[in-house]
Amino acid sequence: MPEHVTPVSRENVSVEQFADMALDVGVFLLASGAHCGRVFSNLKRLADRWGFPIHINPAFTGLTITVRDREQPERTVTRYHDAPPHNVHLAILTLFSRLSWRVLEERLPFSDVKRQIEAIKAKAGYNYWLVALAVGIACGSLCMLSGGDCRNALCAFTAAFAGAVLRVAVLRLRFNPMISFVAASFVTTVIAGADTIWHFGASPEATLATAVLYLVPGVPLINSVIDLIEGYLASALSRGLYAAFILLCIAAGMTFGITLLGIGNF
Repeated sequence: MPEHVTPVSRENVSVEQFADMALDVGVFLLASGAHCGRVFSNLKRLADRWGFPIHINPAFTGLTITVRDREQPERTVTRYHDAPPHNVHLAILTLFSRLSWRVLEERLPFSDVKRQIEAIKAKAGYNYWLVALAVGIACGSLCMLSGGDCRNALCAFTAAFAGAVLRVAVLRLRFNPMISFVAASFVTTVIAGADTIWHFGASPEATLATAVLYLVPGVPLINSVIDLIEGYLASALSRGLYAAFILLCIAAGMTFGITLLGIGNF
């Protein structure tokens, strides 16, 4: 703990108040795509500001924290909260990290910290039309890098864009997220498979192979490896299995699409 942090700096913040705030921040970080080590480091900086020893037990679906009063060690508070549906937002992670450093170094008042936390949580997510557009451009570019021509890239762009829009639409209907991956993979494969059937471009195989890559769960896979390295074994296993099941759903959607189109040489 930094030397300048003393119990006097707590501003009469109770253990319960701090535990509720820390839990709120922690579950939001998990849902925004933070790995367990990042969650702990952010909460530890907040705890050091007010002199509270803190222990966390992060999981893929929620977070448990225990906060102990330094002046009365026998007084502890344990809280658990389910994490909301995961929606990766890296800008949110950056904002929380900067805030935690400011809280520790500038010794911000508790009320100001609470207000800034709510302001960060209120920030809108990424515009899904822009995300779909970026997804289409990325898959079209990958198609060209894989040997496709401009017509192949245009077909890959269209397939990925349509699949990304459909996936968000399915999620907004509150279906299971895995259904959204199957549906998006299926529609993307059917649209991209048209290139294979009618040979719009020079390399239709590149279109079919690259159009679905936007569905690959990069963040859960990376976080799974990081958690494994840092010793959060339960969370690492959960994230890894979650990512593996997403890959299985992608494969299922592609299989349905390829079978429907009658493509036999892919």
